[in-house]
Amino acid sequence: MPISDLSRRRLLLAGSCALMASALPAQALTQAQARQLVDAAMAEVQSIIDSGASEARMIARFEDLFDRYGDVPAISRSALGPPARGASAGQLSSFAAAFRGYMARKYGRQFRRFAGAAADVQGLREVQGYWEVISTMTLRGEAPFEVRWHVSDRSGQPRFFNLIIEGVNLLAAERQEIGTLLERRGGDIDRMTQDLQSAG
Repeated sequence: MPISDLSRRRLLLAGSCALMASALPAQALTQAQARQLVDAAMAEVQSIIDSGASEARMIARFEDLFDRYGDVPAISRSALGPPARGASAGQLSSFAAAFRGYMARKYGRQFRRFAGAAADVQGLREVQGYWEVISTMTLRGEAPFEVRWHVSDRSGQPRFFNLIIEGVNLLAAERQEIGTLLERRGGDIDRMTQDLQSAG
């Protein structure tokens, strides 16, 4: 049976509405969701530090935590910088995995001094489509210092994509470090990725 003009119009309208709905962004990340992510991440970090586990075990747990709470693909692409635009999907995936391990080793080894530290969220503010969660860390016998978490849901789930620790932009610092490593290897991403697997 031929479809009437009215039926065609209805089908076109329904299709257009479906396309428009699929193009709309996901529900905006709420302040409560951003805080919940940071609270959970800080609690788990402290649990790992206070666990008394071996360094190797702690680093493995930090790598898993980074994967679950951080937007690793976005962070690693940003750390790689402009060369990421010319990299293949396979290269980006391999670099992200190597970068995740590198970050866990590099910072996990420093976290032992945080044993018994207290962490608290002091406030939140919305900044250009993401939330900045402002927290403080207090170590035994030391003055508190500030950690700012940048949280978004662009990956489809709430994830942090940068940290500002005592005014130092972690992502910018790592972008510079990765840039130096890449330059020393003549811009060879594969070689740099392989070397990164044991760095940190």
